[in-house]
Amino acid sequence: MTTRLWLIRHGEIEQRARGRCYGSLDVGLSPNGRLQIAHVAETLEGEPIAAVFSSPRRRALESARAIASACGCPCEVLPALREIDFGDFEGIAYDEIAARYPAEYRRWMEEPAKVTFPNGENFSMLQARVLAAFHLIAEQRAGGTVAIVSHGGVIRALVAWALEMPDDCIFRIAQDFAAINLLELTEGTPSVRLLNSHGR
Repeated sequence: MTTRLWLIRHGEIEQRARGRCYGSLDVGLSPNGRLQIAHVAETLEGEPIAAVFSSPRRRALESARAIASACGCPCEVLPALREIDFGDFEGIAYDEIAARYPAEYRRWMEEPAKVTFPNGENFSMLQARVLAAFHLIAEQRAGGTVAIVSHGGVIRALVAWALEMPDDCIFRIAQDFAAINLLELTEGTPSVRLLNSHGR
């Protein structure tokens, strides 16, 4: 029995958040981001997707609803699919973070999977909640096809788990805005069938 899970990153974000650290920051899609997601929806329209599961963040939910509409299926919000919480770094420009938190910023750049953000999360915390949600979806939808619309960090965590990659290699996994990925589970064994695609 094979379960197919489409993993889709949200479209390009609105201008006000670019160049800033955003994870829990609730920003929407840019006009170009909406076009990107319309293309994703068109690409997946013929797939037998029974449900779309979304992060609660606006950029992901807007993307998920467009895909669910094109596929004619329900869209369900799962809080565990949200992006990592960058804590005190949220909404701050990267050069400002480097100036205000030099030690934390240096560790983030050197060991991104090990740093715990001040008053936020670390990669292990993200991975634990994301994998719990993923396994629940896979169990409930065993043998079917679903989509998960989320964030770069979330999708990297799932792909890294599927490939048994070490945590410190997660940023070798490219995840562009509106990237399409396909993960299959056959008798519980994962395989990555498509990675960082932009559709037809």
